[in-house]
Amino acid sequence: MEKHNTARKSSCGGKRTTGKLTIGLDLGDRSSRYCLLDEQGEVIEEGSLPTTRKGLDRVFGAAGRCRLAMEVGTHSPWVSRYLARLGYEVIVANARRVRLISESSRKDDKLDAKTLARLARIDPELLSPIRHRGVQAQADLMMIRARAVLVQTRTALINAARGLTKSYGERLPSCATYQMGKDQAELLSPAIRAALEPLLAEVETVTERIREYDKQLEQLCQTRYPETKLLKQVHGVGTLIALAFVLTIEDPHRFRKSRAVGCYVGLRPKRRQSGQSRPQLGISKEGDVIFADAVGARSAPCAGPVWERQ
Repeated sequence: MEKHNTARKSSCGGKRTTGKLTIGLDLGDRSSRYCLLDEQGEVIEEGSLPTTRKGLDRVFGAAGRCRLAMEVGTHSPWVSRYLARLGYEVIVANARRVRLISESSRKDDKLDAKTLARLARIDPELLSPIRHRGVQAQADLMMIRARAVLVQTRTALINAARGLTKSYGERLPSCATYQMGKDQAELLSPAIRAALEPLLAEVETVTERIREYDKQLEQLCQTRYPETKLLKQVHGVGTLIALAFVLTIEDPHRFRKSRAVGCYVGLRPKRRQSGQSRPQLGISKEGDVIFADAVGARSAPCAGPVWERQ
């Protein structure tokens, strides 16, 4: 249910004071908080709305088009695209780079929405804005993410099977991950074989699903992303890494120099002090998590430069 707590009696879809308005939107999984500021920076409206298209339409559909800031997160890709179609100037903030938001001792949804609105009103660059990838690229990258979940699931199942076998004083034979299945339990004692065969059957099923994803990803490379063929000429680069790289970059013309691509995916050195020319501090470990995992660079939350895409 939508709730309003307005500083001045008004409604988002109704008549507002004239002048330049700024909105801060703190997205939540089921409900979100918003704060509306006037040209002088005074709060003229606050409230909550369901994080759904109907909820956004109810509050922002009939509103005057203005600047709107939100944090990057699970819902920010589709919400930002939806509000942009309604005519808003949408800014997606990388909150991990805004200490006023990420390290606030009074952090809550209502205050975050107000902080976003105030920062967007003063200078959008203070929010370290990011740009989400397109709808099609997000859908295609989702296939790589879904495949990664299956690979993690298969690893967990195999580790569980090997651990249970060892606790019984026996061992599963060594083999490649994709070869693990019910056949590997044939040399085990009947008691433990009966317990592990259903588990190993699930491993076979997951392996088959992974192979289906591999075929779909290969088809994507051939039909929609032919540029991956050039990348696969590099030794050690296969379909998965090439496609993850292309979908992470998406638009190479955004980079003025090719050297900037490495910084974009997090392969840049940390800088402890601006006066140091080339500090030996290791890479920043920032960038797109899926591509970094694919190349084996690291596994960490996303946090990247201005043009980072989620």
